[in-house]
Amino acid sequence: MTALSPTPKARLNREARLAAQEVLPARGFLTRNKFLLLRRLSQTLVLALFLTGPLFGLWIAKGTLASSMTFGILPLTDPLVLVQMLAARHAPEGLAILGAAIVAVGYALVSGRAYCSWVCPINPVTDLAHWTREKLGLQSKGWQPKPETRFWVLAMVLVVSGVTGSIAWELVNPITHAFRVVVFGATASLTFVVAVFLFDLFVARRGWCSHLCPVGAFYGLLGAGALVKVSTFKRAACDHCMDCYAVCPEPHVISPALEGAKKGASPVISSRDCTTCGRCIDVCDRGVFRFTHRFDASETTTVDAVRSNCSGETP
Repeated sequence: MTALSPTPKARLNREARLAAQEVLPARGFLTRNKFLLLRRLSQTLVLALFLTGPLFGLWIAKGTLASSMTFGILPLTDPLVLVQMLAARHAPEGLAILGAAIVAVGYALVSGRAYCSWVCPINPVTDLAHWTREKLGLQSKGWQPKPETRFWVLAMVLVVSGVTGSIAWELVNPITHAFRVVVFGATASLTFVVAVFLFDLFVARRGWCSHLCPVGAFYGLLGAGALVKVSTFKRAACDHCMDCYAVCPEPHVISPALEGAKKGASPVISSRDCTTCGRCIDVCDRGVFRFTHRFDASETTTVDAVRSNCSGETP
């Protein structure tokens, strides 16, 4: 049987990829995992602030991720905890209100869901579940709750707090239990952490963080207008390998920016669901993505002619 010759369009696509590979330098391990390593360092340092006291007698941060005092002068409170207190009709102390305001303003300005990828101790657990899922060949998505389900869970959390008069979510919050495991050695809390791991591994691909977690939903709303964003500023160089979609925990945020050139859409990923984790930057061999601010509409278009050729258009 005679082998079929590649079509002109296929040849152009292949030539474009080869040309891009020649232009871009080889990317080593550190380059391809830069933001992964930085995220793990950030998560470790956050927990280390609470561990220095019990381990070395140097009390940098006292308390938990829900409410703490840093260096004895800086109060920090999870704004969601404060909202639950108000729903439960509790009168919060002044320091709790100040601490929640500091955290809320910080994430509202920087990036709300940066909490999920740069601070939350459950993030490494769900990342491990995703990695294990791929290694075991469990590629199907399984049961996938709709992304908006997390907002219904958030609403339910507030309703339960109001009905019970308690900060109800903190009783079962996997983030709180993961913190207790690491800092206080609370082995009983492992049950909640393992439950999240097994849920993401066997039930739903990236199910917890991307579909159910009310904390992520809350911080997403908080940072809807945040400044730090990821931009597809070299989207003309994209060869549609789909690697960014494969690694992104919220892949639906990519398309409007990456594929929106013909519609005149900004290259900035503006969705509140974006966790600003940098996974897309790490994985992209074409250098399509970068961190920037929400008002940066600049775009590099030096490979527009190549892209036009690949699509069969006349440049």
